[in-house]
Amino acid sequence: MGIFNYGNAKNKNGKFVSEGELRGNRKMQVKMTGSVLEQLRNMHIGPADELKLEYFFYTNTADKAKQMAIEIGKLGYTVQHGKVEDPKDLFIVTGWTNELIMSNQVVEQWVRYMCEFGYKYDCQFDGWGTSPNQID
Repeated sequence: MGIFNYGNAKNKNGKFVSEGELRGNRKMQVKMTGSVLEQLRNMHIGPADELKLEYFFYTNTADKAKQMAIEIGKLGYTVQHGKVEDPKDLFIVTGWTNELIMSNQVVEQWVRYMCEFGYKYDCQFDGWGTSPNQID
């Protein structure tokens, strides 16, 4: 989605992510995951290979970002959070997962989980990336 698609970081009731936005984002993220996995397959990353994934969430308050960082840290992931330089009304939570199996089913399930997990703390899952160079 990208941080520049968020526009005004607050809707009428102070929430950053509505239920409708969750549904739309989840659908888009799963679709994009298929494309990314296809690119990884072209780089000889198979469905049994394991990679760490870099993840990104955005929200509209420092408190929400801090709470999200605490909760995602409980999953054993590395995590950082802070203010975004531009636009100035956003906060980011980012880091790396443990190694995940790169099967379509596992990664798509993880993406759905991340969308729901972010929504629980009023943060928008903004996608993931990785490096195929992690494979020996």
